[in-house]
Formats: sequence, structure tokens, C-alpha cells
Amino acid sequence: MGEPTEIQQNGGRMPDGATRAAQTRTAALRTRVREQRRSPARPRLWFELVLIGLSYWIYSLVRNAVPEQESVAQKHAGWIWDLEHSLGVAVERSVNHAADGVGWLITGMNYYYATLHFVVTIGVLVWLYRRHRGRYAAVRTVLFVTTAIALVGFYFFPLAPPRLMTDGGFIDTVKTHGTWGSMASGPATHVSNQFAAMPSMHIGWSTWCGLTIFFLARRTWVRVLGLLYPVATLVVIVATANHFWMDAVGGLLCLLVGFLAARWLYHSWVYTLPRVPAREVPAEPVTVPEQWSEPAVTTARR
Repeated sequence: MGEPTEIQQNGGRMPDGATRAAQTRTAALRTRVREQRRSPARPRLWFELVLIGLSYWIYSLVRNAVPEQESVAQKHAGWIWDLEHSLGVAVERSVNHAADGVGWLITGMNYYYATLHFVVTIGVLVWLYRRHRGRYAAVRTVLFVTTAIALVGFYFFPLAPPRLMTDGGFIDTVKTHGTWGSMASGPATHVSNQFAAMPSMHIGWSTWCGLTIFFLARRTWVRVLGLLYPVATLVVIVATANHFWMDAVGGLLCLLVGFLAARWLYHSWVYTLPRVPAREVPAEPVTVPEQWSEPAVTTARR
């Protein structure tokens, strides 16, 4: 019989060289993942466009596919309204009626509600991609996680917005003033879930935008505008009777989970990551003492 091979001698195990090579590849992969977490690279533009489009399509599909349980949604709205009364913060109806009395103001709020939610969010994403490519992936992850959690809320806690409450006494400002600004009014009611009000993604997304602008913008007035944006959004969603105050709290909680998830994933607060990925930073030139560059002095032999 022939001599046993090296593998047979080791009981079927791989040779030590192969084992060391596998360990080296594993270590290299771990190092690469660790570096990617500490300084994530900016994804390719085509990938981001596809990802954002696909994500919004899935978001709309899931949100609108949730059964519209009107009786349950109305019951939940009663719970929220009673809770706010017990806490002494049930001022939504007063704000709604006061704003409705100023035609130009409430009309502007209706259009604000309908447009800025998307325009500002997309604008901040584009700004991040162009100016903060080292932070883009992490900050974008916060937004995606926040939205994913909101879908869970839409499914398990259907909630009628104030404007659709039975005997709530709220004014549907879109219908009253003949503007467009809500998927819960007009022809759009047939293609949108009217009872997906908790949590408020108008607050979740606007606060994400505001914090991103505040921490990353350079000009003071721009940073101030960033902080004012979610505050203005809160006033708008209440004045137009699209949300309760508590819906805003739900949106902030979703955003908090999004930030914590990104902190766990990238091992850092997203706004403290490098502005430019480490692999894109040009290497510093190597400098040597000046005397090293002088020609060597040789002494003649005696």
C-alpha cells in the first residue's frame, strides 16, 4: 500500500498552510468590516437611487396595504384624546380652529404639509451625498430604520387623525379651503390608508432633517433654520388636524431607535464620523530631514 498522504495523517484535516490562509482571509474580512464601520464609504449614485425608490415603493405598499380598521382606529383616537385631556395638553382643536380662521395661513399650511415633507428630506439626502459622503450611509440608515419602525406602528396601532374623528369637532382644512394637502381627503382616500397616523413621519423625518442640518451645516443661520423646521412642522400637523401631539411623540421615539441602531452598527454617533471616507483621503507626503537629502561626503584615501 502507498504511503498515507498529509491529509490522511492529520485525520482528514486541512494542512496547516491552508488553515493559516483561511484564518488570514477571515482576519482581513473582519478588518475590512471594522474599517467600513469606522469610516463608511459613499455608495454609488445608481445604487442609492434604486434603494431610495425601492424603499419608498415598499413603504407606500405596506402602509397602504394595512387593513383600514375604522372602528379600531376611532377607538384608538378616543384613547389618545382622553389621554391628552388627562395630561392637560389637549389643545389641538383650539389650534385647528384658530388657524382655520386665517385663510392665507391655513392654505399655506396645507401646501406645507403636502410638499415639504418630501422636498426637504430629499434635499438633505442630496446634500449629504455631495458634501458629507463619509457620513451619508450612516445618517441615511437612521432614516431608513425610523421609517421601517413606523410601518410596524401603522400595522399594529391604526389611528384616526383628528380630522376624521367621529364627533371630534375638528375641521378638515383641506376640504374647507379647497386645497390639496392630505392623502386622507378627496380622491386620494381610495389609494391611501387614512388611519396610519401613529407615529407621525412628518415629525420623524423633519426632526431627522433638522438635526442633520444643525450638526453638519457651517453657517449659523442655516443651523437655526434646521432646528426651526421640525418645530414648524409640529405646528402644521396640529393646525391642519392631521395628527395629535402624541403622534409626534411616537415619531420621535422611532427616530431615537433609528439613531441607536446606527450607533450600534457604525460604533459611533453618526454625525461624528469622518466627513470624507478614510480611503479617499490623500496620503501625506513623506518628509525626511534636510541633511538626509544632501549628497554623501566621501573622503579621499590617503
